[in-house]
Amino acid sequence: MLYISGARLVGDEQVRIASTKIDGIGPKKAIQVRYRLGISGNIKIKELTKYQIDQIEQMIGQDHVVHWELKRGERADIERLISISCYRGIRHQDGSPLRGQRTHTNARTCRKRIRK
Repeated sequence: MLYISGARLVGDEQVRIASTKIDGIGPKKAIQVRYRLGISGNIKIKELTKYQIDQIEQMIGQDHVVHWELKRGERADIERLISISCYRGIRHQDGSPLRGQRTHTNARTCRKRIRK
């Protein structure tokens, strides 16, 4: 088991599949990172050397917005919407659905305070 950028990667998975478990890294970025570092397509996480793991961490840290940085950016966007009191900000504040979904009978998970 290996931790890269706050994500737990299982040793039995291929590098391109396991690296998509990192927040902010999708299939396309995972392939790009692997290609840039010259890592084989079929190699598994447990077969990587310490040097290769350090290279992956360094490249992901430099070039990509991942994990806590990504979550901090999302939270800042929501706070901005709330502070300017736009429709979406008010819906965030109330805990209601944002994108026009029906609320009369559904949206139970969104409206956490309503229990019968």
